[in-house]
Amino acid sequence: MVPVPLTSRQPPAWQRALQDAVTDPAELLELLGLGPQWLEPARAAARRFPLRVPRGFVARMRHGDARDPLLRQVLPLGAELDDVPGFGTDPVGDLAARSGPGVLQKYDGRALLVTTGACAVHCRYCFRRHFPYHEENASRGSFEPALAAIGRDPSIREVILSGGDPLSLGDRRLAELFDGLLAVSHVRRLRLHTRLPIVLPERIDAGFLGLWSAVPLQRVVVVHANHARELDGSVRAAIKSLQSTGTTVLNQAVLLRGVNDSADDLVTLSETLFEAGVLPYYLHLLDPVAGAAHFDVPMAAAQRLVAEAAARLPGYLLPRLVREDAGAPSKTMLPPASR
Repeated sequence: MVPVPLTSRQPPAWQRALQDAVTDPAELLELLGLGPQWLEPARAAARRFPLRVPRGFVARMRHGDARDPLLRQVLPLGAELDDVPGFGTDPVGDLAARSGPGVLQKYDGRALLVTTGACAVHCRYCFRRHFPYHEENASRGSFEPALAAIGRDPSIREVILSGGDPLSLGDRRLAELFDGLLAVSHVRRLRLHTRLPIVLPERIDAGFLGLWSAVPLQRVVVVHANHARELDGSVRAAIKSLQSTGTTVLNQAVLLRGVNDSADDLVTLSETLFEAGVLPYYLHLLDPVAGAAHFDVPMAAAQRLVAEAAARLPGYLLPRLVREDAGAPSKTMLPPASR
């Protein structure tokens, strides 16, 4: 059994930082010294998909630079309101993959739990920005129905915790979930997909580390960084703490126009990740979600970029370029362009 964390009257630092996140476009623009021409489009886009970004992540952005690659990931833009053919509300077929409350099962041997709809940051390219979390959420009321669905299928050897962001849940809720998963005898691996160690590294505190290290399964954390400048000293310390628990730490990135769509960006990201102890895993083509078409990099251009990066990186530092196709039995691996 995973030890239940002690309850404190004082919320942990990460929860206070989460509550203090920037949610007003006017404040974000003021903090970064950007002009009023950005305000009305940002407000209009934020009415459809709210702004949320931790102040620590804002502090890594360049003041006065509207093209800053970190800012571009979170700043609402008027382009989000454009109706673009081919970009929809369920771009990777999540809703057709439901096998229980908040349980998605797309690939053999694995099941994904949508643990919560909450997240520390609202990335503007989020492929679940239209997901019906109020209906499809494993933690809605209780984890028991989702755990029962996993328990009924002995082919499931790995459970992936996703969301939202599973680390948006408090330690007591996570302990409840971990205990439930440990009671399912056929589960061998636990994978946690999270952006919080990157945008809110305070979350990787002593309480979580004690809880996570007590889980007697093979444990993998897949973080999500798209640009090398996201990995400051606090992020590196959080990753080192995760590694100290015997956790394998991988990174998945999304190829985004105006953020990391150059070979220099991709090479620097891979090298910076590895210096921090993280192995590059996937580089995703943008999922065609409504509101994010302005981030799209065409597949042929993506393959050329990866070919350029491959010529400058050892093979173990080159992330696999992939596309997720609804209904496919696995991610679609896309080879680099021929040189």
